[in-house]
Amino acid sequence: MSLSADLTRALTAAARVDRLLITSDFDGTLAPIVNNPADARPLRDSAKALVALSELPGVSTALISGRALEVLRNLSGMPAAVHLVGSHGAEFDSGFAHPIDRALLDTIAGELQAIAADRPGVTVELKPASVALHVRNAEPADADSALVQAHAASKAWDAELTEGKAVLEFAVIATDKGEAIDILRDEHEASAVIYFGDDVTDEKAFRRLRDGDVGVKVGPGETLAAYRVDEPEDVGAALKYLLDARR
Repeated sequence: MSLSADLTRALTAAARVDRLLITSDFDGTLAPIVNNPADARPLRDSAKALVALSELPGVSTALISGRALEVLRNLSGMPAAVHLVGSHGAEFDSGFAHPIDRALLDTIAGELQAIAADRPGVTVELKPASVALHVRNAEPADADSALVQAHAASKAWDAELTEGKAVLEFAVIATDKGEAIDILRDEHEASAVIYFGDDVTDEKAFRRLRDGDVGVKVGPGETLAAYRVDEPEDVGAALKYLLDARR
C-alpha cells in the first residue's frame, strides 16, 4: 500500500494551510463495499485517523454519504467532532442543506393546484421543500395535459425537476455532495478542502473543488479528481499521512 509522489505532495501542501476541511464518502471509501449494506463499517485505521484529525487545531472533518443521516451515524460510529451529512448532501443535523425558498415553493404549489383544479384525479402533494403533481388516478387525456402544462410552467421556476411514474416533483433546493462541500467550506472558513470518493455521485463533489483543494478518486473509472488511489485501505494511509503532516 503506497501513495503516489504527486498525491503526497498535494497532501503535504494542504496540511499546511490555516484551516483544513477533510471530507470523505463512506461506502467504498472509508468503509469497504460489503454484500449486506447494513454490515458496512469504517476501516479501523481510517476511522482512528479521521477522528484524530478532527481533534487537531484548525482541522474540520466530515463524512458526506448517500446514506440517510441516522443510518450514517449508526454505521460510522463517529463522534460529534466528525460532521455527518446524509442523503447525498441534503441532510444536515440542522435540517436542509440551505434555506428553503418559501416564496418559490408557494408559487409552484399555487400553479400546480390551478392545473389540477379542473382535472379529476390530478392531485398536488405539498412537501417541506418540494411540490409533487400526481396523475396516476386521472384519465389519460387529463394526465397528459396536466404534465404538459406543468412542464411549461416550470420553465419560469428555479426548481429541480424529478420525473417519476405518473408524477412530477419540483424541489426548491438542490441537494448533492458538491453543495454540501460548499456549505461546509463556508461554515468552517476552510482554506483548502480534501475529498475522498469512489462513486459517480462523488463527481459532483470533485467538480466543486478549487485551486489548492485535493480530490482523490478511490478505485477505477473516469473521474474529475486529480488524484487516485486503489482501495479504501489507501484512504486510511492518506489520512494517516495527513495526520502526521499536520502535526
